[in-house]
Amino acid sequence: MKIISINAGSSSLKFTLFDMTDETVIASGLFERIGIEGSKYTIKFHGEKVSQEIEMNNHTDAVNVLLDKLVDLGIIKSLEEIDGVGHRLVHGKDKYSESVLITDEVVSDLDKFKDFAPLHNPANILGINAFREVLPNVPMVGVFDTAFHQTMDATAYLYPVPYSWYQDYGVRKYGFHGTSHRYITNKVKDILGREEFRLISCHIGNGGSITAIKNGKCVDTTMGFTPLAGIMMGTRSGDVDPSIIPYVMEQEGKNASEVIDDLNKQSGLFGMSEYSSDMRDILERCDNQDEKAIVARDKYVRRIVDYIAQYYVLLGGTDVIVFTAGVGENSVPVRRQICEELACLGVKIDLDQNNKRGEVVKISTDDSKIDVYVIPTDEELMIARDTLELINR
Repeated sequence: MKIISINAGSSSLKFTLFDMTDETVIASGLFERIGIEGSKYTIKFHGEKVSQEIEMNNHTDAVNVLLDKLVDLGIIKSLEEIDGVGHRLVHGKDKYSESVLITDEVVSDLDKFKDFAPLHNPANILGINAFREVLPNVPMVGVFDTAFHQTMDATAYLYPVPYSWYQDYGVRKYGFHGTSHRYITNKVKDILGREEFRLISCHIGNGGSITAIKNGKCVDTTMGFTPLAGIMMGTRSGDVDPSIIPYVMEQEGKNASEVIDDLNKQSGLFGMSEYSSDMRDILERCDNQDEKAIVARDKYVRRIVDYIAQYYVLLGGTDVIVFTAGVGENSVPVRRQICEELACLGVKIDLDQNNKRGEVVKISTDDSKIDVYVIPTDEELMIARDTLELINR
């Protein structure tokens, strides 16, 4: 049983092809600059990598090239081997609380919800339509980033604003990275061997969110109406006083959209350091005693610690904290600093274990009151699993 997981952007398409008999990756790749001069693809398979510039005017062109190359390169013998296609869908509003078979209604809803994810939902639709055109008889599944967070209660998802904003316009917390947090939840369930546990899942990369999870269900999460809310990120500010927006508009002669763009793309680590959004660059500058980099790193850690502490109280204690995604999986110094600042909660870190990367590893000591793990996330596999389950029902 072969399943393709798809993540379509406005000018890109990422894919991973799985053999679901043992959940191994057969091939993966990226098609970029779709509809732009210089479009190209990169496909990795069997330890090899093939790249080529090729004209792709739209996503249908990209899908045709992808499927042709899968056969031409001998990755599959024919398109009949593809049993299902799973699509990452960013925003399902509060209608979709789980993955679904893609129908005309689902595509129509994605279009209706595009104002909630203007960069992502239209791109997701392009990816779906391209595969439906090229593989019309292959079942397809939509896996929503927002779905996992639909178990939050009203005290978590409602904002303290006029209720009519929620009722009339859908203004509420939706949360994102749900597929990653769900994957981590399932891994912790397997590790502990039980259904009941209190988990704080820290998905921290260039984007980042933290989620409080009780007995497998989301209780609260840091991202909100958009992915701009919550912790400080690579280029996103996270939570700030909203009154900053009209003030900066007046000072710099910008409109609201331009200031929001600054908060999304010019803030976070990049904005504070005035150097880079990449934590590796920030840490290198910290080693050289760059004051702005040190403050940026410490602010980044503090915002994460603040939310972990908040969620510790919300959950009535915590059994497991997990670090995942780019920074969470790879930044030894950041993990260490976060855990050291959580010492008052009884967190103790094993420095030797914390030096490990690329694997599931317990980095807390045996006498730590909270177990702390690093678990590499795998959203693509989660999408493939959902796709397999739904097409087999």
